[in-house]
Amino acid sequence: MLRPVSLISNTLMLVLLVTSLLGPTTPAEAAPSKDGKAQEVAAKLMEALGGQENWDRARYLRFDFVVKRDGKIVSTVKHLWDRYTGRYRVEGKTRDKGDYVVLFEDINAKKGQAFRNGKAVQGEDHQKLIDLGYGRFINDTYWLLMPFKWNDPGVHLKYEGTAGGNGGTLWDKVLLTFDDNVGLTPKDRYWAYINQETGLMDRWEYILKGGKGPATGADWVRWEKFGGILLSQEKIVQGRSVRILFPNLQVSSTTDENPFTSPEANL
Repeated sequence: MLRPVSLISNTLMLVLLVTSLLGPTTPAEAAPSKDGKAQEVAAKLMEALGGQENWDRARYLRFDFVVKRDGKIVSTVKHLWDRYTGRYRVEGKTRDKGDYVVLFEDINAKKGQAFRNGKAVQGEDHQKLIDLGYGRFINDTYWLLMPFKWNDPGVHLKYEGTAGGNGGTLWDKVLLTFDDNVGLTPKDRYWAYINQETGLMDRWEYILKGGKGPATGADWVRWEKFGGILLSQEKIVQGRSVRILFPNLQVSSTTDENPFTSPEANL
């Protein structure tokens, strides 16, 4: 897990799980859970999201990660990902040095080119942008794709009973914890609230770095289908006037290749 980007100075800082998001996780790779009920909920969740087959087919993901505070947009980061090869493009703005673009040849290997204001950078500045881009990948994709990541290696599921919401909603509550070699802060804990009627995740809560709480939560809303899978387009952070939005969402089997190699290409 990683504290990748200084969003809290503007709005929000959340520590999120570092897992390998390249390509689909096969049953042979998945770390089996001893909690049969939790695995049952996980299977129902994946089915509600569109199923493993459709997730495996989701090669190209394109989205913006937008933070809105008090009704105003304070941060926008653009992403394009080839899940099959690891190619990744991320672009945004920094407060001090303007626009940046990072073009990863392989996001998992953290190898690629970095550009500020259209010019290639080298040395220390290059490494800073590689680290920034990788951090955005970790943070922003997990906000979008966490429900698909339950069976990743090193992830453990524990069923913690049911919980009730407004209007008679009933949730299955599942705790996600992680092996010591997963991510940078593996003592983080996440609780997922799975709607028993729809099978989708309505909200999550988390406690970071093994802290004692209280937990912070966010509602996952506006679920819509993209390329055969369901994705939540908005997260509402509880107790703060902060929303995280995912405009320009696209899931496809083909895409324009230029943005992976040309910093001038438009997303």
